[in-house]
Amino acid sequence: MNIKHLIAAAAAALVAGSALADITVGVTVSATGPAASLGIPEKNTVALMPKTIGGEKVNYIVLDDASDTTAAVANTRKLLTEHKVDIILGSTTTPNSLAMIDAVSEGKTPMISMAASARIVEPMDDKRKWVFKTPQNDIMMSLAIAEHMANAGVKTVAFIGFADAYGEGWFQEFGKAAGLKRLNVVASERYARNDTSVTGQVLKLMTAKPDAILIAGSGTPAALPQKTLKERGYTGKIYQTHGVANADFLRVGGKDVDGTILPSGGVLVAEQLPANHPVKKSAMAYVAAYEAAYGKGTVSTFGAHAWDTGLLMQAAVPVALKKAKPGTPEFRAALRDALEQTKELAGAHGIFNMSPKDHLGLDQRARVMVRIENGTWKYVP
Repeated sequence: MNIKHLIAAAAAALVAGSALADITVGVTVSATGPAASLGIPEKNTVALMPKTIGGEKVNYIVLDDASDTTAAVANTRKLLTEHKVDIILGSTTTPNSLAMIDAVSEGKTPMISMAASARIVEPMDDKRKWVFKTPQNDIMMSLAIAEHMANAGVKTVAFIGFADAYGEGWFQEFGKAAGLKRLNVVASERYARNDTSVTGQVLKLMTAKPDAILIAGSGTPAALPQKTLKERGYTGKIYQTHGVANADFLRVGGKDVDGTILPSGGVLVAEQLPANHPVKKSAMAYVAAYEAAYGKGTVSTFGAHAWDTGLLMQAAVPVALKKAKPGTPEFRAALRDALEQTKELAGAHGIFNMSPKDHLGLDQRARVMVRIENGTWKYVP
């Protein structure tokens, strides 16, 4: 083969390669560190996501940020600059996800967070227009808790939460919900995710003699205040957030968390939902997929948040492919636009309807109330 033929063959190969460009998905989750009980099922779920979408091959690059904000940002920049990803999924926690916003907006690459705080997508601005998320907002779940408290005769409430953006976000949103339901917040305390003792904080809460206490933590670190409350003889009602909805929390909390009330996505009690519940079918689809891979009873709501990022991506990619090819700024922009136009997408947690002003898109169909009974989750009609 002469030099002209070699050049022609190389050019043809390049054209063929560009016509079959792979979609590259960057993922950063907290698979180790304090949030590992959330990040591990998310990482496991990514392994179940499709390897082709819209006829294009999908490559997943999964990194561990060890529950650390600095590592989350470093992972994000690595995914953007070295791997030139088309979309980023993650991270697991609110502080990490908030820290990633600058990087993805600078890189003009869409990101779908698996963390809860509304601050991740609100207020909408030039940076957050690149950011979406799948977990229910704090205010939605706060209203569910406040409503349950009011119906149960609770008048006074004490609060203890993480000393970070998750805890502060919950304190602000629950304060609004409590006001609407005429609940009096009589005490407020904070603790770090890696603390080993909260005795001082708990004693201050108990001094206020509240009818109920709300613990705003996530994963296994959320069990510490509750175990301490039980040790100190607190007999009032205890509520947790949807941040504890996994088997590891039940394992660590043991008998001390029995009776706890919390809001959750329907996926946590999918089999117990009425047949006509709007997310029963889509929630059961995730349960079936995850348990087939990892065993009966292994599902958590956190893995389901990851599953929903994959569903959003699967809906948006074919739309974006009509406008541009993967690996280009035009494709990333088209993907962002397509995510924003998502309508009536049934996920494991709820039904997504995105808009330019709403990058979550969930409504009240995405919440149920759950009680912990004998180490299991029970749907509260």
